[in-house]
Amino acid sequence: MTRLSRDDVIKAVNRADDVTIAQIIGTGATVEELTEAQAWIANDEPMINDLRPLAQGRVRELVDILSQLDEDDDEPGDPGSASRSVS
Repeated sequence: MTRLSRDDVIKAVNRADDVTIAQIIGTGATVEELTEAQAWIANDEPMINDLRPLAQGRVRELVDILSQLDEDDDEPGDPGSASRSVS
């Protein structure tokens, strides 16, 4: 598994600023871990129904960072929401 590069993060997390990109890369996470974190954020119910343990470690760090992006997108006066997917 290869650690995330700046290009990986930009492809996966639209509208992420440089600080957020650095935070994500700074976790030492892999593309697979970022994909898992995004799945938790998108809809945690299927993950729980598959009896997966709650996100922990680097995936948990990524969930926290990505959740903050979602909160920022939901602020009043911010049109739309960020689209996030891993190619």
